[in-house]
Order: sequence, then C-alpha cells, then structure tokens
Amino acid sequence: MSFLRRRSAATPAGPDFDVLAMDPGDWPGNLGAGLLPAPDGSCQGVFLRYDLFGGRGPAMIIGNLPEGSPAREPADGQVPFEVAQLLLALENDEPVEVVDTEDIPVMQGDNLLIVRRVKLSESRISCVQFDRSDHVLVTIASWDRPITDDLYALLKPLPAELFQQG
Repeated sequence: MSFLRRRSAATPAGPDFDVLAMDPGDWPGNLGAGLLPAPDGSCQGVFLRYDLFGGRGPAMIIGNLPEGSPAREPADGQVPFEVAQLLLALENDEPVEVVDTEDIPVMQGDNLLIVRRVKLSESRISCVQFDRSDHVLVTIASWDRPITDDLYALLKPLPAELFQQG
C-alpha cells in the first residue's frame, strides 16, 4: 500500500506515522483517540475507539503500532493490546485468551493484504491484524460484530491535524 508513508517533522505534535482507520465523519456515535507515549516522548502507537452504541461502550477499536512498540508483542497467552483496551472500556473483567490464529489473503483494491484472524475464547470479540508497507501493525477489535472484508475498503489515513495537541 504505497500511499502509506512515514511523516517527519522538526517537532512532532503526534505520531510520526500515518494512522490508518475509518474517517470519524463517516460514522455515527463518538470517537476517542489515544496515544501510547514512550519515555522519550515519541509516539509508540495510536488507537481509535469507535462508540457506535450511543454511550453504552465502544463497538470497535483500531490500533496502529509502529515497529519497536512494546504493545505489538503481548506476552504468551495475552490478547492483543486493542482487545485488552476493548475489554477495559466495556468493563469486562472475564479472562479472555487467544485460542488460535489464521492467516488469510484479502484484496484491498490492487493490494494484497495478509490478514491474521485472531480467534479468542470470548466469541463476541472479532479481531484481525495486518502489517502495512511502512511496518505499522494495524489491529481491529470489534465487539459483537463480525469483521468482514468490506471493512478494509473503509480504512484510510486520517489527517495529521486530528492528532495535534492544542
């Protein structure tokens, strides 16, 4: 996906990479964004929380984690960071584990994505991951909604201004 590239700025005001997600203007409900800071002040990832349930909790979390982000490598048996954030936001403290993973090819326009479906012990959570050409890992965790191939066509880089500090 050649349209994804690293940004560079003298004084970064947000992540130094494009954040691939769904445009919040295209979706009803509330959107929240969180940055994962490193001790040196750099951004180790961005996650967006889409609340489509009218304040009753998020329906979906999309994370963008660059190379080197500690959140990319959960400990053995641990769920991906975005799944943990979804469970936390839903105030669900039941233990959830990764049961299996499966790699499947998905076409996005002219690009081929190798999507990893993460199967979890909580069947109401759908989770997929794929690596971008700029080595950013995108993870989508959805509550009570299956993730279909149509979703990948809705993903696009969000404007950098969305993440600048005021």
